[in-house]
Parts: sequence; C-alpha cells; structure tokens
Amino acid sequence: MKKGKALLIIDMQKGSFTPKTPRFDIDGVVKRMNKLADLFRKAELPVIYIQHDGTGTGEFEKNSSEWELLDSLKVEPSDIVIDKYANDVFYNSELQSKLTELNATELLITGCATDFCVESTIQSALTKDYNITVVSDGHTTGERPHLTAKKVIEHYNWVWKNMIPTKGKINVKNFEEIKKTTPQQYI
Repeated sequence: MKKGKALLIIDMQKGSFTPKTPRFDIDGVVKRMNKLADLFRKAELPVIYIQHDGTGTGEFEKNSSEWELLDSLKVEPSDIVIDKYANDVFYNSELQSKLTELNATELLITGCATDFCVESTIQSALTKDYNITVVSDGHTTGERPHLTAKKVIEHYNWVWKNMIPTKGKINVKNFEEIKKTTPQQYI
C-alpha cells in the first residue's frame, strides 16, 4: 500500500440513518464516498471506515444493527475499520497509531455528522498538523432546531475554508474538483 494519504469515512452507521434521524442528500453522499474509496483503492491508498462504539451506553453497541455500516457502502476486505468512542475520532482510538504506521500525513475527510464527529475530527487533525481535504459534498447531517441540514453543511464548509491552519493545510473541495485532480495530483 502506498504511503502519504488516507481516506476517512466517519460514522456512516445504520443507527445514524433512521426515519427519526433523516440526513441530507444521503444517496449522493454515499455515492461520492464509494467513488472516492474506489479511487483510493486503485491508487493503493488506505480507506479507513470509522464506527462509533457506544458499548455500555445503550446506543451504537458494538456488533448491534445500529453499529453496522450502511449496506450501500462498498466496504472491501482491504479497508481498515477503526472504532471510535467520542466525537473526535482521535480520542482513545487506534486512528493515530494506524496513520503513523501508514505514514499518512494527508487526510481526505468525509462522514456524518458534519457538526459533530466530522467537525471534531477536523479540528483535532489540524492540531496534529495533518494536511486535510474536506469533501464539501461528502459529509452530511440532519436538521437542527435553528438551521436546515443544508445550511449546517454550508456553514461548516465556509468555516473550514476560512480556518487558520497549523503546520498542515486545510482545503475544502467538492467531489468533482477532487476527481479532476485524481490520481495525478491528489492521489
């Protein structure tokens, strides 16, 4: 497997996509995730699925149906699966050690929910000096009391575009922009 870049797909689990918790553009988001994962695999780069493990909390109990990844995601045996225990994927998980083992310094980030786990992971990755590309149409969330899901996504894409990075950099690009530069420039 090549070194340098990794695709993170955060919390795309059945328990986050129920009739009580509808998400914005889920079919489109999953379609783009699957295409990105295919591009990474073809370039022999790691695809890392993150699953929230809520063991002991009564939600997202490991190996329960709500813990499982969505059936529409195309997960391959070569993909890496890592459990997480808080909004920030790096918190008490194996992600940091796995990225170090893979010599990954650049992360392409997708997932659910924009304003919780995706946001927390981006903030944490910035403080760890990763180069980050957020897929602007590769993350989703639900309606909030004061904002539509579409507005939440729009807001966070704007925030990430305007963040002051640390030693790493942060880019926000949509799937088509990434695909145009892949594999020659991005991957």
